[in-house]
Amino acid sequence: MRTARFIAAGAAARHALLALPIGFVAAFLVAPLGLTIVISFWERAGLRIRPAFTLKSYEAFFDGVRLLVFERSLLVAVEATAISLLLAYPIAYFLATKARPRDARLVLTLFTVPFLINYIIRTFAWTYLLGRTGPVNGFLMWAGIADQPLDWLLYSDFAVFVGLIISYMPFMIFPLWLSIAGIDPRLVEASWMLGARPARTFLRVTLPLSLPGIFAAIIFGFVGCFGESAVPIILGGVGYQLMGNTITSTMDVMNYPLAAAMSSVVVLAMAVLLGAWLLAFDMRSFLGKILRWRA
Repeated sequence: MRTARFIAAGAAARHALLALPIGFVAAFLVAPLGLTIVISFWERAGLRIRPAFTLKSYEAFFDGVRLLVFERSLLVAVEATAISLLLAYPIAYFLATKARPRDARLVLTLFTVPFLINYIIRTFAWTYLLGRTGPVNGFLMWAGIADQPLDWLLYSDFAVFVGLIISYMPFMIFPLWLSIAGIDPRLVEASWMLGARPARTFLRVTLPLSLPGIFAAIIFGFVGCFGESAVPIILGGVGYQLMGNTITSTMDVMNYPLAAAMSSVVVLAMAVLLGAWLLAFDMRSFLGKILRWRA
């Protein structure tokens, strides 16, 4: 009898502890998203909006130039995420397998230092670094690589990619490091003992076991790049449109139903990606030894 009461009390305590985060997510995430979806069906009346149920905003999005912006944003986000992954994985692999734990923690801490500076200020700094009179062009001319300043370094696709990669690549290192560090080293040692070369061991053991971390890193990078608004404006120049700043400009003219419709489509794309991750990977395999879940 006492055991049953103890179990019931423990279950009640767990539910009480879960109530706070669930309530927070419901109030500050689910409710605003739901309101955004509702407003996307409203209609614009002059400078105001009024409740309705119309698909005009979605028709304006899918039939207009904004759909091309959506496709371009999707392509840019995929490319920037892929490049970021190619840069982040070797760093995370080295920190998880080669570096001493103390050194790894120091390097991971250093990756967080830039985020102590305002995001907009960090992005504006690249306009000086990549400008005609900036250090990058100065170095290229000093080294004899270029005879004159390169204009395409700034206000171009290249500058936007630099801004996106610098902004979101550090976020990708952490889940990769967690995933690789959680791999049982005995599996790698067993592969070596069976005569597998290091490259084969990596491809057949380390890489497959780190796939949950790779997918999590892709989500972090893709979501950030796909919804970015400041980088295209600052580093892409006037007229450079991605979904983030397109939604912002739509809100500036107070077309809230259209902005809500575009935001809803973006959120749906993110939800599909997250749902695929939840279906494909087990959270326990992602966190490995670092965190164990009990059924």
